Amino acid sequence: MINDKKIEIAPIYIEDEITELGGVIIEAERSIVIQKIDRKIINISKDLASAGTNSLQMLENIPSIEVNHQSGTVSLRGNENVRVLIDGKPSNLSTAQVLKQLPSSSVKSVELITNPSAKYNPEGMSGIINIILKKNTTIGFNGAISLGAEQSINKRPTGSLNYNYRTGKVNFYGNYGVDAGKFETFATFNREDKNLSQKIDYLDHSTSHYIKNGVNFYMNSKNTLSFYTTHNYIGTDFFVNTITKENGNNTLNTENLSIYDINEQVYNLNYKLDLDDKGHSLEFEINHSESSSPQSDLMTETIRPESKIYNYSNTITNDNRSLLLNIDYTKPLKNGTLELGIEARNQKYFNHIVTDQEVETGNTPSTSARGNSTFNYDRKMYSAYINFNTEYKKIGIQTGLRFEHFTVDGHFLNTVQSETELYTDAIFSIYPSAFLTYQISENDEIQFGYSRRVDRPGINQVTPIQEWTSALTISVGNRELTPQFTNSFEVNYTKGNVTIGGFYRKTTDKIGRIINKDPLHNDRQILSYENYDTSDSYGIEISGSYKPKKWWTLRPSSSLYIQESIGFINNQRESIRNALFRARISNRFNASKKLSFQLSGSYKGKSENVQFKVNPYFLVNASARWSVLKGKGAINLRGTDIFDNFKQAISSSNPFPQTGSFTLEYSSIYLGFSYNFGGGKKKDRDRKYREDNETRGSGGVL
Repeated sequence: MINDKKIEIAPIYIEDEITELGGVIIEAERSIVIQKIDRKIINISKDLASAGTNSLQMLENIPSIEVNHQSGTVSLRGNENVRVLIDGKPSNLSTAQVLKQLPSSSVKSVELITNPSAKYNPEGMSGIINIILKKNTTIGFNGAISLGAEQSINKRPTGSLNYNYRTGKVNFYGNYGVDAGKFETFATFNREDKNLSQKIDYLDHSTSHYIKNGVNFYMNSKNTLSFYTTHNYIGTDFFVNTITKENGNNTLNTENLSIYDINEQVYNLNYKLDLDDKGHSLEFEINHSESSSPQSDLMTETIRPESKIYNYSNTITNDNRSLLLNIDYTKPLKNGTLELGIEARNQKYFNHIVTDQEVETGNTPSTSARGNSTFNYDRKMYSAYINFNTEYKKIGIQTGLRFEHFTVDGHFLNTVQSETELYTDAIFSIYPSAFLTYQISENDEIQFGYSRRVDRPGINQVTPIQEWTSALTISVGNRELTPQFTNSFEVNYTKGNVTIGGFYRKTTDKIGRIINKDPLHNDRQILSYENYDTSDSYGIEISGSYKPKKWWTLRPSSSLYIQESIGFINNQRESIRNALFRARISNRFNASKKLSFQLSGSYKGKSENVQFKVNPYFLVNASARWSVLKGKGAINLRGTDIFDNFKQAISSSNPFPQTGSFTLEYSSIYLGFSYNFGGGKKKDRDRKYREDNETRGSGGVL
């Protein structure tokens, strides 16, 4: 028996043990191609063939796009009239200049907008290629660095840096890319009506720098202020040596040097007000850019060094300025979304040439001074748009109208003429667009699209100043040119990882070539432009993705474009209907978690325009990536055109029967190293805001 007794026990303290778990990160590989209602988005991060390339080289690995490395032009669905944008913004520089200095390691994705809605600027008959740069909002200091070199006939080192620093409500980010080295091209032309040949060697020695810095200030949950600036610097020494022989004797031996010092600055300010958390917003943007492209030419001809026709110097000034202002308003409705916007664009181009060249007159005296020339070319565009999106069960609809008033004011003056020549025009146009999608099932979708597009003559197409192209080719613009308009229709069907698309484009006032013999020189041709009546083009594309094995991904694509080229050659109208076939297949093999390979081949069939026929060719590229340093680093090896097949053979019958070829310094090998540094946690709202803005491409500023 236990007696009742009071027992005192020392206090017992219980303490909760708290273990803080780190955030769970779920990683998944994004699809290479994402099809949306009005665009196709291509993710390039998994494309090993893009490692160490610039953006111009990168684009040739994307279906629907063709790159002409000889001219630096880019085609979308077989048409060179495409608008290329960086983060939704245009550049005053040429497409080739911008893309060659932008490393692919700074690119997140590429948007192909073949039928842009009324929200976008209507320029570009075949649509828009929008290159989205990497932009991070990870907390702390993060980034990636890439270094490497490409070896062909010449060595070309390249490097890039992407970074961001996020603290509190402020995020700083930037991109830097540098590319340097020499690039050679060898061309030959042989006349078949006489024993005349040309051998032309081109050497492009360039160093380029691309810099972009920006800041996002998240004032609160509804107000965001953003600013960025980009700076492009390109220094180029461009050598062209031409040897012209007739009957085995040298008749022309020209050695030409052009020195370019190109720079461009862009400043962009954006303010967005979220009126609620359902997408109701107001956004204001201002974008100012200015570029300067001074050029010095020294032309020499060793057979007749006393002649001022081929022995002369040029001092050229090219100054461009552009100001864009726009306001976008988005209002969610019960059954859709309403978008409204207004925009103003002001572009100013100034071209001035000081030269001591003389030109042939066909009279006595036989030559006269070419004279110094000045060409001012100013364009203004004022526009407004309305866009409506809605969904009903399995059907999605987007319709819109864009209203635009366009004016151009040009002034040309040459020191040997007495009066200033004017070039003016004013046009009001309406650009409708419509899209419809039908979700047949979870993996089956069909899309229809329509838009009206325009191609306005550029300064190179209207300038009256003659430009030297080669010893026997001169180019000059036509001030009588008017814009060409296109009605574009397309249909796309997507089933799982396979997409089939077709399109039809009808163009009025088609801008085509004029090619005439120079009346003062029987062996020289003069190139210009002219408006024609109508032109049709249509085509079909097929692309897909298939995994025969868990470690093997197969991505084939092919296209067939039928297009009409129109031109006048020696006062005779020429019309060519060309069928262009292209096919590409890419194989990716994951040998292990750290090692992967990619083997791709591409074929381009025979093509033809009003002057030249180009023979087909086939390319094979191979690449590998080895992951190191716990996945933060990678060693990249790439072989481009490993069988050295990229030689463009051409032939022509008018204005001269001739054959020729272009051989580019294209076959190469690249070795590089990339490293990702930093790490942190993303904010959900910031990521959503960033994705929305990247995909939309800043709306009406386009």
